[in-house]
Amino acid sequence: MLGSTGDGGWLFWRVVACGRRSGGSKRQVSLFILCVFVCQSAAETLRYSLAEEMERDSFVANITNDLGVAPSQLAARKARVVSEGNEQLFRLSQNTGVLTVKESLDREEICPQSDTCTLFFKIFFENPLQLIRGEVEIRDVNDNSPVFPEKEMILEILETTPPGSRFPLESAQDKDVGSNGLQNYSLGSNPHFSLALGTRKGGAKYAELVLERQLDREEQRELNLLLTATDGGSPPRSGTAQIRIVVLDANDNIPVFSREVYEVRLAENSPPGLLAVRVTAADPDEGSYGKVRYAFTQTSERARQLFELNPATGEIRVAGNLDFEEAENHEMMVRAIDGGGLSAHCKVQVEVLDANDNAPEIALTSLTASIPEDAPPRTVVALFSVRDRDSGDNGRMECAIDGDLPFSLTPTFDNYYELRTNAALDRERTAEYNITITAMDWGKVRLSSRESIFVQISDVNDNPPEFTQEVYTMLVTENNSPMLRIGSVNATDADAGKNARISYALVRQEGKEQPDVSVNSENGDVYILRPLDYEEVRAFEVEVRAADGGSPPLSAQAVLRVVVRDENDNAPVVLHPAPDGSAAAGELVPRWAPAGYLVAKVVAVDADAGQNAWLSYELAKATEPALFRVGLHSGEVRTARAVAERDAPRQRLVVLVRDRGQPPRSATATLGIALVHGFSDAHLRVSEEAPVPEPDGALTLYLIASLACVSALFLTTAVAIVVVKLCRARLRARPSPPSARCYADGDFYPDGVNAAGTGTLSPAYRYEACLTTGSGKSEFQFLRPVLPSRQSSAEAGAAKPEEPMCSSQPTGEREANSRRGPQGGAPGQGGAERAAAGGEAAEPGPALPATAQPSPAQPSTSPAQPSRAEPSRAASGAPAIRCRATAAALRAA
Repeated sequence: MLGSTGDGGWLFWRVVACGRRSGGSKRQVSLFILCVFVCQSAAETLRYSLAEEMERDSFVANITNDLGVAPSQLAARKARVVSEGNEQLFRLSQNTGVLTVKESLDREEICPQSDTCTLFFKIFFENPLQLIRGEVEIRDVNDNSPVFPEKEMILEILETTPPGSRFPLESAQDKDVGSNGLQNYSLGSNPHFSLALGTRKGGAKYAELVLERQLDREEQRELNLLLTATDGGSPPRSGTAQIRIVVLDANDNIPVFSREVYEVRLAENSPPGLLAVRVTAADPDEGSYGKVRYAFTQTSERARQLFELNPATGEIRVAGNLDFEEAENHEMMVRAIDGGGLSAHCKVQVEVLDANDNAPEIALTSLTASIPEDAPPRTVVALFSVRDRDSGDNGRMECAIDGDLPFSLTPTFDNYYELRTNAALDRERTAEYNITITAMDWGKVRLSSRESIFVQISDVNDNPPEFTQEVYTMLVTENNSPMLRIGSVNATDADAGKNARISYALVRQEGKEQPDVSVNSENGDVYILRPLDYEEVRAFEVEVRAADGGSPPLSAQAVLRVVVRDENDNAPVVLHPAPDGSAAAGELVPRWAPAGYLVAKVVAVDADAGQNAWLSYELAKATEPALFRVGLHSGEVRTARAVAERDAPRQRLVVLVRDRGQPPRSATATLGIALVHGFSDAHLRVSEEAPVPEPDGALTLYLIASLACVSALFLTTAVAIVVVKLCRARLRARPSPPSARCYADGDFYPDGVNAAGTGTLSPAYRYEACLTTGSGKSEFQFLRPVLPSRQSSAEAGAAKPEEPMCSSQPTGEREANSRRGPQGGAPGQGGAERAAAGGEAAEPGPALPATAQPSPAQPSTSPAQPSRAEPSRAASGAPAIRCRATAAALRAA
């Protein structure tokens, strides 16, 4: 509801219009407007009501409708609402004129000691200045139930107590007021007691237990009653307590207080422990029936917190901090109980006296944090209010500014003050002011409070940003993660406020690609957008611009140079020998090569830089590790010693190439080396064993390989068939089955009986194994006849020679048998004589075949002596099968 404004508003605007038309003195018009405003503001009061516990931003009123102003005037005149006190409870929308609450309001917290709860606020208008008072009554809702201080009340009643006796009960407390407060008590049905209700002076309800029927302890020692307290809300709320009545034996005297009402006056700053009053009750009984104890009853919880009662002496002392501003009076009920359970009651009323214990409070309503240096004098900087919760002179105040500053205080109304400038400001001399306002009351012991207000003087945008460096050089390691921060650029501006707020950006150049770097516009942090590759780009430069927030903005530029550091992300690449293995067996070393002979050179490169590209070579694996060495930095493969005849003809070397990175990376190169007597023979062997593919392409190589495989398979099949047929034919022609072994010359005795005694064989037919390199891997070998000696040839003239036989004995075993005599001892004399007669010595090493030698008794000029059989090489790796027979054997065949 809006109070009547009278003719003050019309007169106010009338005077303003006249002042504008006449162009009179501004000072006279201002004074007149202020006077009219004060008169008008005193006449206007807005009154509203609002239920408690409403939600946040709940609607209170529409100010524009109540004041009769357009919503646009609220924003134009900078209307704002200010609540009394430090906490602002209301919010005013300048667009709609709607007044709402900031938070949900709880009447019990705001006004705990009052039946009515009214919040005061003021609405301020500027241009021209106007003040509207307002009140909001917080209506109570039934949101609290009655609560008893104790869930169980114990009453000890003498059995001789006459009917009609009354016993006061603990009152329930309900934080709600009015009809929502405590309204009624009810008692559960019982034959002995009833309930009597009463109302105190303040309107509080209380209940007393009335004895209707005399008690009999011998009949019933205890009674349990249920007391219910109900409020008047809709729906009503209730609380219960249990009453336990203990029936006592006869006690004919009750305690009697010296006074029914004790009145006490205490200052609010009374210290804890101060004796407030002593209540005394006398009981003429003796023994336990005459011993009296005291206790609070029907006393609020707050009063129990502020005062404590000695149950033995009846002394009531201050236990908490009394506050006149919180409550001016406290009422307590004291019960005196003797040993027989009889009790009496008295009332204690405490009046709290005000003391100057509250300093003035300064509440800042509005503040202009920054003022331009060209602001004219009398410019309003801040608006604040001062209040003191004390009363009388203790609540009167005065305000002042500390120090000699170009500011002054102007009182307005209702303890509101305006902070204004009273001289020209100069930012170059003073950029900010710390204004200390002191508010002091008029008490005997004057209390004061201070409030500091910081006011900054703003400047025009006359200083461009300046980089701390002209060129920023930042390093980043390649293969970085995206959005990696590598540093920051920094620029400073001597201006203040938004004129010194610097934003950074890259200067984009036409015709160039988007750089791989970005700059945070707020703090100048530099980020790399994507992983960089040192092998692609090693450094690049971009320009960074720093612009301030002035109008128009000023800017400066700096150069950002990003240098990419190398990382060991590339393994060495072997150029020679070729990694495809085409030259794996292409190195030839003569057997006469001395130590230090250059065999080959491993060539490798690394795409990295620095020590990541420093390569070292070492021999990782070799057939003869002691035969070769590798230069650590050159990669040259040389012989470590002279080549010996015992060294294998084929050597395989694995050279490890490693860089110096962390962690290091490596690669391997494989070299195939052939130890040869002559380069021509070596070329022949290489061409036979590893045919070089034609440079016509992979298809031609596959066709040649397929043709070679088919031809080899055909020839092998044909030779196998011929050999099998010949063996079968000769085996059928023999008179007796062949022996399981083939014997050489040294395995027979002169009489034709073998050493094993398994059969007889004419000395004219002696066989020797013809083996090649690797023949030990084959199961079968063919034998050829050996020429008979002179002594045995005559005896075997008429004899028919035997056919060649095959032996399944391994090559190594046969060679050992040939070196042993008939008894398995050292090599026999016949083997030595054959070696001497043949004029040849067996070549050492597994690569040379065992060749057949003539009998030692046979002349070297015999026409029947066969030519020496040369070993054949088989592409498939199987031993070559070749038999040689004597001339007589051939003719017989």
